[in-house]
Amino acid sequence: MKSFKTEQEAFWAGEFGNEYTERNQGLEITANKTALFARILSKTTNIKSTLEFGANRGLNLLAIRNLFPDMYLSAVEINEQAVTELKKIVELSIYQQSLFEFSIDYQRDLVLSKGVLIHINPDKLKQTYELLYQSSSRYICLVEYYNPVPVEVIYRGHKNKLFKRDFAGEMMDEYKDLRLVDYGFVYHRDNNFPQDDLTWFLLEK
Repeated sequence: MKSFKTEQEAFWAGEFGNEYTERNQGLEITANKTALFARILSKTTNIKSTLEFGANRGLNLLAIRNLFPDMYLSAVEINEQAVTELKKIVELSIYQQSLFEFSIDYQRDLVLSKGVLIHINPDKLKQTYELLYQSSSRYICLVEYYNPVPVEVIYRGHKNKLFKRDFAGEMMDEYKDLRLVDYGFVYHRDNNFPQDDLTWFLLEK
């Protein structure tokens, strides 16, 4: 098995990541994601390309394509089983690697992280923020668990695998040219389009 720089990478590249890929599928999930991205991306203008870090099987990208059929989509994904599913999506550029191995080939209009920063080793967050920032020509979208101060949460019985904090605030503190375009919350008991109590932030350079 390939060696990784952090235990979190190995965790998601392995069996747990396979199980996650298997669990997260279906038209209802994609519909809920489409409703979420309709809210978020209504605040953007003239986006033609999107790059998602940690795309898993590509449901977020499919939701975005539902809204923007001509969007050029790219995905960075560490889990091989998830990449197998990504390959079923037409006209999608796939980078099968850890985001820490990703080399920016060109900037996209929109860069997306959804449920990924929460699983990054905190010691690697500054590097991850730099990657998100440099990969984007205009917008950065973060959809993560929020907490005003950094905390660790036990994740499905596993320690050191899930961390909550103010990711967007930290990015705006680090990169002074980023401005907050909009933000919101999606509730797990939403009457129509529930998701997992996620807070989203749309930033613009």
